[in-house]
Amino acid sequence: MHADSFGSPGNSPILLLHGGGVAGWMWDLLRRSLEPKHQVLVPDLPGHGRSAEEPYRSHADTVETLAEMLSRQVQRPVAVIGFSLGAQLAVQLAASRPDLVDRVLVISAQAKSMPFTQLTLQALGIASPLVRRRWFAKLQARELFVPPGLMEQYIRTSAGISRSTMVGAVGENLRFQIPDGWSRFPGDALIMVGDRERFLMRRSAEALHEALPGSELDVVDGCGHGIPFQKQEWFAQRVAGWLASSS
Repeated sequence: MHADSFGSPGNSPILLLHGGGVAGWMWDLLRRSLEPKHQVLVPDLPGHGRSAEEPYRSHADTVETLAEMLSRQVQRPVAVIGFSLGAQLAVQLAASRPDLVDRVLVISAQAKSMPFTQLTLQALGIASPLVRRRWFAKLQARELFVPPGLMEQYIRTSAGISRSTMVGAVGENLRFQIPDGWSRFPGDALIMVGDRERFLMRRSAEALHEALPGSELDVVDGCGHGIPFQKQEWFAQRVAGWLASSS
């Protein structure tokens, strides 16, 4: 799995986990705001971006790879920030390896499994060639509120996603449930969701908050499933404040 490291290795570390269909580039603005004071680790998850040749197999495999990377590259527990697919990974990493994670920001994580998952995946497999069409990629980008300046990067990333990665990542996403260890995570946790997201996403955020006593729930006004894109400058300031308050 390809990963970049920014900032000084001696500074407090942060791990940024992107969503499905995008790659580490989605964090560029946030990463630039953080790297003067932090070591910022930005992977391209399996099947995405510069890790496109490695198919996405499972959340468990990806979390294990992330844990191995953190064990090699950081000297103390990290703050993990994850969006959508990456938010599920952030929850699972915090739940399974609290020795590596001291705080976690979970943005738009589905935590309630969907019915008819197999039928959805079969339809997705049939439709998978469409991701290489510009018009279809642009439709998908609108769902994530990808800004015009990042559209070409999104289209390139989308075109590089294989059928096996799409089915594997989406299947894991749809089946995801709150892991047992989440309720015992000892660190600071902020759970974020847009007030215009689907009911399932809002209910998932509430469930994650209810499952972890002491966590904070932030329902963001005017946002759908794309908070880091929709309010980039506000989001960077919110993250900086959260890191300062929980340090």
